[in-house]
Amino acid sequence: MVNSKLTDIFNIASSFSVRKSWNAGKVFISYHLSNLIGRPIHWGMPISVSIEPTTSCNLRCPECPSGKREFSRNTGMLESEFFHKIIDELSPHISYLTFYFQGEPYLNTGFTDMVSYASAKNIYTATSTNGHYLTPENARKTVQCGLKRLIISIDGTTQETYSAYRIGGQLDKVLEGAKNLVEWKRKLHSTTPYLIFQFLVNRANQSQIQDIIKLGKEIGVDEVKLKTLQVYDYSEGNDLLPSDEQYSRYKKDGSGKYVIKNKLLNHCWRSWQGCVFTWDGQVVPCCFDKDAKHTLGNVNGASFASIWHGDEYRSFRRAILHSRKNIDICKNCTEGATAWL
Repeated sequence: MVNSKLTDIFNIASSFSVRKSWNAGKVFISYHLSNLIGRPIHWGMPISVSIEPTTSCNLRCPECPSGKREFSRNTGMLESEFFHKIIDELSPHISYLTFYFQGEPYLNTGFTDMVSYASAKNIYTATSTNGHYLTPENARKTVQCGLKRLIISIDGTTQETYSAYRIGGQLDKVLEGAKNLVEWKRKLHSTTPYLIFQFLVNRANQSQIQDIIKLGKEIGVDEVKLKTLQVYDYSEGNDLLPSDEQYSRYKKDGSGKYVIKNKLLNHCWRSWQGCVFTWDGQVVPCCFDKDAKHTLGNVNGASFASIWHGDEYRSFRRAILHSRKNIDICKNCTEGATAWL
């Protein structure tokens, strides 16, 4: 696993050309200068972005707007031609593409072809899946398309614990899909994608942490990652939250109410280095804006550069520097609340 981790780091580093490195330097300096003087300054273009392949999902996870079918924004599928347009504008600048926001990416039938398009432009590509569509054919395409990182959500080592959150899911199918990927990596002599089992710790599965680590090793994934569970109404607690507070992003305060562990300081690297595109072209500041309440522009009607350096984005960055705690999407931020193994 050490060798695969080093290979993954090398793949990320290899996506930085001289031009992209210069861009990253400008973003880094402007971010720290903004924090120092307390007003937004931004030089350069994004270093990484997220693009949403679809809002559709086959599961019904209880704290996910896609699973609950409760989006307050338009739903649909990303079209390849539109994706190419975004990538063509951004490929000289970005090094990392998270090809995921909401929904299950493999439900978009053009998914692996779009990954190939981005990979051909020397962009490190990553995605997250619930693992139900990793058939032998899709596993082969996934390895061949150049995807560099694949996160498989697997929140239990028995069907009972797994389905406590992944409602409608089949653990056997997820495990079979993971094995298909490992097998096709072997057949094609490929070190990619870097495979991660992501374990969303909740009350039902918290006793299986060592089991998932063992299972990951047995199957041959490259890493097991523990992730804290996000719930929308957490002040009074929630039956899904783990009883072991070290695996929760929330803690009780002096009054017995639950609060987020993150101190929510008035700065945010994400809003300087990247953004999220919804399937229909809305630009939102980060992955916590699941309903696109803070839309900063739409690339259907304007160039991305004009949005990235526009008044709406400047105002949002100013709000972060002034009082991040008053921005609703920041109240569930996981920064500092994720454990890695």
